[in-house]
Amino acid sequence: MSRTVTLVLLDADGRPLGALPPYDVPEPWWQEVGSIVDGARRRHGVDVAVLRLLTGDRPEPPGGHVTYLGQVTEPPAVPLAPAAVDLTPHPLRAPYAEPGGPARSIAWATGELRRLGRPVTAVAQQRTWNLSAIWRLDGPAGSAWLKQVPPFFRHEAAVLRWLGTAAPTVAPTLLAADGTGRILLDHVPGEDRYDADEAERAAVAAEHHPVQLRAAGEAAALVAAGVPDLRGPALAGWIRDRLAPHDTTVAADLLAGLDDRLDRVRDCGLPDTLVHGDLHPGNVRGDGTRRTVIDWGDAFVGHPAFDILRLTETLDPPVAARLRDAWAARWRADVPGSDPQRAVDLLRPVAELRLAAVYAMFLAGIEPSEHPYHRGDVPACLTRAAAAA
Repeated sequence: MSRTVTLVLLDADGRPLGALPPYDVPEPWWQEVGSIVDGARRRHGVDVAVLRLLTGDRPEPPGGHVTYLGQVTEPPAVPLAPAAVDLTPHPLRAPYAEPGGPARSIAWATGELRRLGRPVTAVAQQRTWNLSAIWRLDGPAGSAWLKQVPPFFRHEAAVLRWLGTAAPTVAPTLLAADGTGRILLDHVPGEDRYDADEAERAAVAAEHHPVQLRAAGEAAALVAAGVPDLRGPALAGWIRDRLAPHDTTVAADLLAGLDDRLDRVRDCGLPDTLVHGDLHPGNVRGDGTRRTVIDWGDAFVGHPAFDILRLTETLDPPVAARLRDAWAARWRADVPGSDPQRAVDLLRPVAELRLAAVYAMFLAGIEPSEHPYHRGDVPACLTRAAAAA
């Protein structure tokens, strides 16, 4: 599956110029814009920064014909088609989706790298959507990544600072952060491990355990640093608040009994700790010698079982059970008298419920044109939560 792309262009001052002729790109995922930028340069001789999604001819990704807004510093030499575009400001629009936003972010990142003695010779935009904008910056001293996120992910810098001291080989190295959602990360070699087998996932879980064990003793400090506090009763309130605008009828019984269920989880005896929040293999990069866990924007302080549930959710039941049994054995060894397996069983539907609340938070924090990315996620997660309960 691929995409057909139309790029509506603005000039350096943010004025509409028109649209490039449509062209195809290989990746179907709408947020991936590296091939869009490459295609505009190769086909039309245009250097463009992609700002944001305008429309898609499908209700949600992937594939289809997708129209984006982009900005150029010089008007292109190719003829442009007339294109109407609404440039009305929106209060929830990300700074990197505004005209001039990418240029300001790249200027910040190149300045920080220059200060570190790492001059930049090439910049490549990789992704932009409501959850992040990502650029790769290359130079003679190596590569770095500029990542910019909306307010609900800004605690990632605090998590990376803590990990840089407590477990420096586990996560990407944080080179700089400006407090507004921009972070600069050192390059991590390897590939994203989407296709990780049982052995590799078992290694991820085993390597994650000492991090969570250490963080269990520093949960209060992590919360004080800005990491979301979803411990015990706070999680129930957080979920209900974010799901309030949505139809939760399918999971009404689960929501009604949520406080009692979380009380029973607490009785299982495991400590609250740092939770990655999205620990699937695609958020692990490996090069054959080491693994690095990336994308800590979903992190929170809460129950450690959420991560093993995410890591095993797509596996065949016998495989998932083996990984969860090994996880439970590690916790029983470190917390005598605890019942990790029962905690996993109790939290399985809560994990889906929490994910529904996460998607609801996204929808509440992004402009409507970005809603197709997540529109179907809340009801799908609620349905799975009800089934798991």
